[in-house]
Amino acid sequence: MDLPALNTFISVIEQGGILAASRHLNTVQSNVTSRIKRLEETLDTQLFYRQGRGLVLSPSGQVLESYARRMLQLENQAVQAVRQAGNQSGELRIGTMESFAALRLSPILQQLRRDHEGIQLQITTNTTADLIQDLLQHKLDCAFVGGPVEHPDIRVSQVIEEELVLVRSNQPGTPDMPKLPLIMFREGCAYRTRALNWQRHSGHHTQQLMEMGSLDGILSCVAAGLGYTVLPEAVVSASNHRPVLQCERLPAELAKVPTLLIQHKDALILPALEDLSEQVSQLLAEQPF
Repeated sequence: MDLPALNTFISVIEQGGILAASRHLNTVQSNVTSRIKRLEETLDTQLFYRQGRGLVLSPSGQVLESYARRMLQLENQAVQAVRQAGNQSGELRIGTMESFAALRLSPILQQLRRDHEGIQLQITTNTTADLIQDLLQHKLDCAFVGGPVEHPDIRVSQVIEEELVLVRSNQPGTPDMPKLPLIMFREGCAYRTRALNWQRHSGHHTQQLMEMGSLDGILSCVAAGLGYTVLPEAVVSASNHRPVLQCERLPAELAKVPTLLIQHKDALILPALEDLSEQVSQLLAEQPF
C-alpha cells in the first residue's frame, strides 16, 4: 500500500465522496477513482459501497480507516521528528479550548518558539469533544481540553485546575436568572456539561439555551443582561467586561475542572512536543491567575 493512495482513501471519507475529495486534493476525479481502485485491487476487497449518490465504507473499509490514519500520522510525525532533530524546524499541530487559548496559551507558545525557532505551529480551537476526536483521528499532535478524559488510546497529563463560577450581569434592570437563557459554547464543551449538571442539581433548569462560538461573544451578551453563563473564574477576571459582571460560587464537585494536555498513545514524541509537555506546568504556575 502506498501512502498517497491511503491519503486519497482518507480524503474520500472526510470529504464525503470522489468529487469533493478531488477538489480537496487539487486533482481530477479520475485520479481519485484510480487510486481507490488500485488500493482495492491490492487488498483484494471492496472499500466503499454506493448509497444513493454517495459512498459509505464497507466493513473492510472501516477496518482500513483506522490503520490508514495511523500510518499517515506516523509518516507525518517521522518527517517532523527528523526535521526538528536536525534544525529545530517542522510542524506541531496543537488543539485547544477557546478559553485556554484566550487566557493561557500565548506564553506557552512564545516559549516554544524561543526554544524551536523554526517550528511551524498550527493552532485549532474547538470543543473538548471535537478535539478528542481529532486527536484520535491523528489530526492533532496534542490538545488542551477540559477533563476528565478516559480513553485507552490517549495519554493524559493535568496542567492546571480551573474553578468554574456562575456569571451574570450586575447592571440594574437585568431580569431574574430563571427568565434568562444559559449562554454557552455548542455541545461538546466540557464547561457546558458542568453548567447543565448545575442546572439540574440546583433547580434552575430552563429550556432556554443560547449557543455562541466565541468567548467574547458569550461574555458580551452576559454583560448586556441577555443571559448567564458558567466559565472559569480566571477567564472572567481577565475579561474587559469584568466591571459589569458578578460571579457566584458553584458546588466544589461541579466547579473544579482540570485542564489536561492529551496525546495519542501511539504517536511519536516529537522534540518540540516533549519540550511543550515539560514547560507548560512551569509557565502556568508563573501566571498571576
